[in-house]
Amino acid sequence: MPRLLPDATLLRLEVCAVDDTTAQITLRVQSMQTRAPCPRCATPARRIHSDYGRTLADLPWAQYRVCLQLRVRKWFCRNRHCRRRIFTERLPTIAAPWARRTLRLAQRLIALGVALGGTAGVHLGHAWDVGVSRNTLLRLLRRQPAPSFPTPRVLGVDDFALRKRHTYGTVLIDLERRQPVALLPDREGDTFAQWLQAPPGVEVITRDRAKAYADGARHGAPQATQVADRFHLVQNLVATLPQIFNRHSPAFQVVNEAISRTPHLQPDGTVVMPVPPSTPPRHAQVQAAHSRSRRLARHEQIWALRGQGWTGQAIAQLLRIGKTTVFRYLRSPTFAERTYKRRGHSILNPYKDLLLQHWNQGCHDARQVFHRLQQQGYRGS
Repeated sequence: MPRLLPDATLLRLEVCAVDDTTAQITLRVQSMQTRAPCPRCATPARRIHSDYGRTLADLPWAQYRVCLQLRVRKWFCRNRHCRRRIFTERLPTIAAPWARRTLRLAQRLIALGVALGGTAGVHLGHAWDVGVSRNTLLRLLRRQPAPSFPTPRVLGVDDFALRKRHTYGTVLIDLERRQPVALLPDREGDTFAQWLQAPPGVEVITRDRAKAYADGARHGAPQATQVADRFHLVQNLVATLPQIFNRHSPAFQVVNEAISRTPHLQPDGTVVMPVPPSTPPRHAQVQAAHSRSRRLARHEQIWALRGQGWTGQAIAQLLRIGKTTVFRYLRSPTFAERTYKRRGHSILNPYKDLLLQHWNQGCHDARQVFHRLQQQGYRGS
């Protein structure tokens, strides 16, 4: 039993009471220190003034909560020049002064809060039979000293939303250690430059195309190399490819139609003609043509206003449409044709007869049927 105490070298177990009704274990323990240093002048004291009780919560044992009823003593300070004449002994390996929980329980709660935060940490704490509130976890996190990080050599810069479309900040990440190092209250270039000047040593800065970050990096760390990070490169590629595809959409349509008319050669040498796409009804064609003409007119109207110097926000307010729609039209000066998926076209069509044959023969395992079709030349998923 003494081995389960927070520090068996300083505590002596006197009574252990188990209450099955409340699922609580109460341990009455006594401090065994023969001397105690004064917390003000560090002079060791030997004269005992009195004792008093402290109640501490400890880590649970299985399904039982643990409560420590600790008897600690007050001592007389021997240093006549010390302003503190009487003090209470400290137990640094057991609990902090004035604390209501042991150090090991507090460390468990801090780890819970760091990993999950407030509400999620409370849910997992209850599953571990550790009763704690969301505010307690957050308060323990705020009391922790800010970690110190070395100056990053490769610094990643990006913005984040404290409140979307209203308040934004800047997050700085050490890309070599993959750890955030600072959060700035805004995304202004001057704030970023001041941070760069405080810890010199940044050699590479990866950022997006924001002008504020470019100016801040140029003034704060002129010796650093500015590069675009992989995320924004891919993002720029994703924004550019649709413009290219829309510009050459007639050529892509001709290629797709030619591929759809190409016969498929099966492994056994038989030629399978592709399934022709079904023709949409007359009313659907009329509706699609009307929708296209309306979108084409809107595209020409937006670009005409853009040519007159109107901003995207002003165009959206004038035409009473969403600004997201306006900016989508402004991404490409060429009208983007909509692509429609052809019904009935599938790479599985040449193998449907084999699929039905295996199924009718009693092979209802999808993975086994898939492997059999692969042996016949099927290249799909």
